[in-house]
Amino acid sequence: MTPTNQQPKMTPAQLNQLARSAIKARAVKMTQQIFGATYGGSSGTTDVSTFQPVVNVIPRNVGLIKGFWVQIIGTILNPDSTDSSDLTDLGAANLLSQIQFNDLNNNTRIQTTGWHMALLNSIKARRPFGASLISDGVFPSVAGGTQTGIQTPMNFGASWTGVNAAVGSTPPATAIAHGGKGTVTWWYYIPLAYSDDDLRGAVYANVVNATMQLNLTFNPAIGALPGTDSTSAVYLGASGQTAKNIMIAATVNVYQEYWDQLPVGQQGVLLPILDLATIYEMKNTVFTAMTANQDFPMQFANFRDFLSTTAIYVNTGGTGLRGVGADVAYWALQSANFTNIWKKSPGLIAIQTRNHLNTDLPPGCYYFGSRQKPISTVQYGNMELILNALTAASNPYCLVGYEDFALVQTLSQAGSLAAS
Repeated sequence: MTPTNQQPKMTPAQLNQLARSAIKARAVKMTQQIFGATYGGSSGTTDVSTFQPVVNVIPRNVGLIKGFWVQIIGTILNPDSTDSSDLTDLGAANLLSQIQFNDLNNNTRIQTTGWHMALLNSIKARRPFGASLISDGVFPSVAGGTQTGIQTPMNFGASWTGVNAAVGSTPPATAIAHGGKGTVTWWYYIPLAYSDDDLRGAVYANVVNATMQLNLTFNPAIGALPGTDSTSAVYLGASGQTAKNIMIAATVNVYQEYWDQLPVGQQGVLLPILDLATIYEMKNTVFTAMTANQDFPMQFANFRDFLSTTAIYVNTGGTGLRGVGADVAYWALQSANFTNIWKKSPGLIAIQTRNHLNTDLPPGCYYFGSRQKPISTVQYGNMELILNALTAASNPYCLVGYEDFALVQTLSQAGSLAAS
């Protein structure tokens, strides 16, 4: 006979939330440097990516890992003898061409570009990542007036050079002169867990029989020549430049952020089992061969819940032309029965993004958020992102970055990301 005072069993979701709360209340949040190295030298003229294309970082097997802070400090050389070069639209975010994380089970949780990680960092922070307001009087005048973000007699505003900064930013710096060098610094936050409060995707690393890998790939195309595609470059040469910029030295610093001294219950360490069974993915792909005034579908992979999609539409691949709406008729999210969940003009997308970030994304970049109601794909091809382009000249393409949740046990059955 069951006692009348027996408590009902807790559901898995309740146990998961209990473990989350206990970790946040009792565990210690640690941030430790796990890697630091410098490649190349300021006196050389060899591109770092030719002799050290990929930096392999082995995370420490300790605690419940939330993510990694990665700092890249690059010395950029402009070898051209006559012309200067300046930042591209995506600039220093392109210092890394790929970021990859393989977990303890060799699942590739993250395989995406530097620009996608930088835009995601900004979107989740709801402001340009690592940016600073400009205070009145600190910087020189621009276009005949003082550029002002805050008015104060104190010297606030972008005074720390070790944060995101690059020669060629306006204001205050100028372009890299011909035959000159400049320093570019960029921070990436590479999350494994979704947030401080939502631990889905976190990795429990207290194991001795497996290793993880964080691979950082230096961009082999730091510089672009005038008239060519600079979408994935850091610097673009002036009109007469004939030699591309290269990165001749790079310093990489990596910090691991994790929960240590986890709470212990009667059955051992309290762990959020549902969170650990979830992978927080960031992936990217490329689609090509768009045709003007025709719907171009880009399929979402199956067995995932998509939180956001970020796209860069390049309407002319040879020259890298990207518009601010005039080259796109509309974007749409379409189901398998050709029903438009939404259908938006570039202007509507822009105003929604501006309200989210308080600024605009670089030209050609689009953000489609679905955090409140994730796009759930039970089977492959049941949801598509539709691009209807007004302009699709020679070799147009679309770079697409995805952010999603996936369950570990279903990934082996899931399809890969679509590409064309």
